[in-house]
Amino acid sequence: MTTSRINLNADLGESFGAWQMGDDAALLQIVGSANIACGFHAGDPAIMRDTVRLALAQGVSLGAHPSFPDLQGFGRRAMQMSTRDLEATVLYQVGALQAIAAAEGGRVTHVKPHGALNNIACVDAAVADAVVRAVQALDRDLILLAPAHSVLAQRGEAAGLPVRFEVFADRSYLDDGQLMPRARAGAVLHDAAQCVDHVLRMVSEQAIVAHSGVRLPTRIDSICLHGDGAEAVASARQVRAALEAAGYTLAPLDRLR
Repeated sequence: MTTSRINLNADLGESFGAWQMGDDAALLQIVGSANIACGFHAGDPAIMRDTVRLALAQGVSLGAHPSFPDLQGFGRRAMQMSTRDLEATVLYQVGALQAIAAAEGGRVTHVKPHGALNNIACVDAAVADAVVRAVQALDRDLILLAPAHSVLAQRGEAAGLPVRFEVFADRSYLDDGQLMPRARAGAVLHDAAQCVDHVLRMVSEQAIVAHSGVRLPTRIDSICLHGDGAEAVASARQVRAALEAAGYTLAPLDRLR
């Protein structure tokens, strides 16, 4: 039985005004780290503050979840931006969450790009470098939470940032380690038992296991549990229970090592 430490994270604070998304209060009792929307794909100043307060009350570490400025598309549409504009966009969002966290007596300890920005940064060095430069400019000790086997992780490490490698509990992978596009059948795992099997296979083998069965060896520091589905809380509880039963110790991202 393993005794490794591992992190569970979730994308939270994705409500907006009167529109509600997910059950953040329930997920914050399960995960160790929260990736909090910064207003450009979801969230607003009041939602950000409420989410920070809830996370701090549960001892959950705070992460900024910046995106393309795409509120209508939930940040899942690719956008053409200059690297200058993109870097400033990330700075703006992370800085806003840092201010709110400080006002509540906490601090942001990691950054994880959202949606299309994350997907593109995984394969495009120029986009990855813009994200990395923004993080460095704010705080070189900020953890970059990046998908395993991604350009973003590679560029973050090359720049000297602390990087933690992430895999997804509810997403299928292509043979190159990138996420299967959501439009393809089987891209999103909705059944909790499937999520548990997927996670246990990857952590036991320390590899991304693609939909085809291809294995890509990697260190796995954190597992993302998406919070925007009806089955999110049930899946999260079962994944956590399975990891603890396998001997893993769960920890916030900033206390993994």
